[in-house]
Amino acid sequence: MLDECADGRLLLIDDQGERARSLIDNFGDCYWQIDVRSEVSDIESVLGPKSPYDCVLCNMDLADVSWSSVRRAMRNFDVQVPVIALADDRSSHSMKTALGLGATDFFVRPQERAGLLLRSVERCIHHRHLQRELKASKEHLESANRKLRHSLRMLEQDQQAGRQVQMALLPSAPLQVEDYWFSHTIYTSLYLSGDFADYFQVGDHEIVFFLADVSGHGSSSAFATVLLKNLFARKRSDFLRRQDASITSPVKMLSLANRELLELEIDKYATMIVGVLNFREHSLRYSVAGHLPQPALLIEDHAEYLEGEGSPVGLMAEVAFQEQTVALPERFLLTLMSDGILELMDKDDLVEKEQELIDRLSGPLVRPANLIERLGLEDVDQNALPDDVAALFISRGLG
Repeated sequence: MLDECADGRLLLIDDQGERARSLIDNFGDCYWQIDVRSEVSDIESVLGPKSPYDCVLCNMDLADVSWSSVRRAMRNFDVQVPVIALADDRSSHSMKTALGLGATDFFVRPQERAGLLLRSVERCIHHRHLQRELKASKEHLESANRKLRHSLRMLEQDQQAGRQVQMALLPSAPLQVEDYWFSHTIYTSLYLSGDFADYFQVGDHEIVFFLADVSGHGSSSAFATVLLKNLFARKRSDFLRRQDASITSPVKMLSLANRELLELEIDKYATMIVGVLNFREHSLRYSVAGHLPQPALLIEDHAEYLEGEGSPVGLMAEVAFQEQTVALPERFLLTLMSDGILELMDKDDLVEKEQELIDRLSGPLVRPANLIERLGLEDVDQNALPDDVAALFISRGLG
């Protein structure tokens, strides 16, 4: 609904002062600002995008005006201001001229139809106000979009830099100790990953390793993986400098990870598998913190999940972890994978997904690179991954 005599600025073009004053008097108490001109030299300044006017009233009976020249001039710019044409007498020529100029309305002897003219002006003012609001809104939106695009570019650069840092924290190359091989691979669904793996030798005859899957995605999840990396690096240093044996205890390391994630207060938890391989005794000690799928031990033509359960780290202060021990055969491949691998299975049910995974892992004993092919990971489109996929491989006797 239109506001009664809405605030606005009008231009009345009329070369007869008395006629112009008579028309203005008919507007009564309306508080419009009305400018009167007998002619207009710069049409674009009156009707163009930068015009200060909300409506132009133009008398079609102006003397010495070439309306064809006016029409040609109007073709050279974007007409934004509505025009109401006025005439003293009804004539087809005046009406055609007004239509040719794109007039919004046409009034003959407007003083006699003051009420209708007033409503027409109000509509024009309302239209012009909406037009300005739309333009301002568009400019604001464009400005916001520019800022958003800039922010997104900055975020992408930050994410790329974060990814480089995170990837640099991963083991730089496979680790070989005697006839044992450790390697890993990570497929990320975003720039930054919530999955992480690490392995390193501690002392003369043990190798510590872990696989972590932090909840969620993005920067905060990646930050939690950096914290876990730092925790294991610190405890490794404590082992070398102070003979602190925490790094060789999977249960102790999970307890420390649980405490540090809780103290971080970023509402992140992680499922983890931490293990210590003794390559003199050919034994494995490990603990599982809520991680699925379970570690899978592959021997010739057979694969099975290893036992282990426990709460994820970072969920609750009071939690107990269990340590499992496995004697390692002369030839095997041990796989630790994040739960993103289960998203790539064809089944719907979790139990069925786990069974499909172990079925795919079963078969002739192969090297990790060949196992990746068997799982179909070499052809995976990382842009289409629903979740990160991390895998840590430990093998013996595979050459």
